[in-house]
Amino acid sequence: MEKRTDCPNKTGRETVINTEPQEKRKQKGMRAVNVGLGANTFLALMKTGIGIFGHSSALLADGINSTSDVAYGIVMWLFMRMSGKPADKDHPYGHDQMETIAAVVVGAFVVSTGIAIFWNSVDNIYDLIKSDGGRGGAAIITFWVAVLTIFIKIGLTVWTQMIGKQTKNSAVIALAHDHRNDVFASAAAAIGIFGGRMGYPWIDPLAGAIVSLIILRTGWEILRSSTADLMDTIPGKSLALQITTLLTAVEGVKTIEEIHAHRFGPYLVVSITIGVDGSMTVADGDRIATWVERVLIEEIEFLRQVHVHFHPFRSAHNIDFA
Repeated sequence: MEKRTDCPNKTGRETVINTEPQEKRKQKGMRAVNVGLGANTFLALMKTGIGIFGHSSALLADGINSTSDVAYGIVMWLFMRMSGKPADKDHPYGHDQMETIAAVVVGAFVVSTGIAIFWNSVDNIYDLIKSDGGRGGAAIITFWVAVLTIFIKIGLTVWTQMIGKQTKNSAVIALAHDHRNDVFASAAAAIGIFGGRMGYPWIDPLAGAIVSLIILRTGWEILRSSTADLMDTIPGKSLALQITTLLTAVEGVKTIEEIHAHRFGPYLVVSITIGVDGSMTVADGDRIATWVERVLIEEIEFLRQVHVHFHPFRSAHNIDFA
């Protein structure tokens, strides 16, 4: 059954918002987090155990990487659960910003993992030089476990990216990026194991060092994007263009003078100043403002609330978008 919530607009009228898509969005996001956490737990146990008994430092390091994924996955799960709490007096727009905080946590862990892998690779290179390159090959099962991990993580990357695009959940998008990083990390482990068995042990740490740089770059991008949302960075000019295009079809809107947009989680709150015919009544201006609200909420995805200010039309202005 469809669930609906009445939210008062600036004019005192009730703007009806369907909350069912928001609930489905939360369910999809939590499903992505739960599947990722379960997969990482399984892979952490398998890679760590086989890495120890198969005498593969590369697979063991990859298993430790998966163990760290489990640790921050639990933290992400907690933040995602908190983001699903309904709006209250202190949080009138809900708790969706918790998703962005979860993305910051993911980014921090990804950066930490990249640094750890880099220094571990440098340490392994030093050990190889010191020991004159002598090191025995790992058991063949360690190679096939690394290959299996690659295929599992490719599937998780594609599926999680799809959910991230559908929900615009920054935490899920960050999780997809981390799954992709794990593909590179496991590929490096597989290459290192294969190289060691072929008598080239230096391939392992070299591949690890290269992968760590890729991981660091991804972690930085996650942190940059998520902290921009937390700092209320202004959405792009494309939103102003979309709003302007939609409102040109609204009868009675003579000009659009200001557009202010603010994010909270994946959602937007927009404040707009429009010019109307100065000879019309306040009731007519109120009717136009209400129609503007309705058009924008219906046409722009993830737009939660619109505040419309109107006054008599003046000469053409450049739109102030902030």
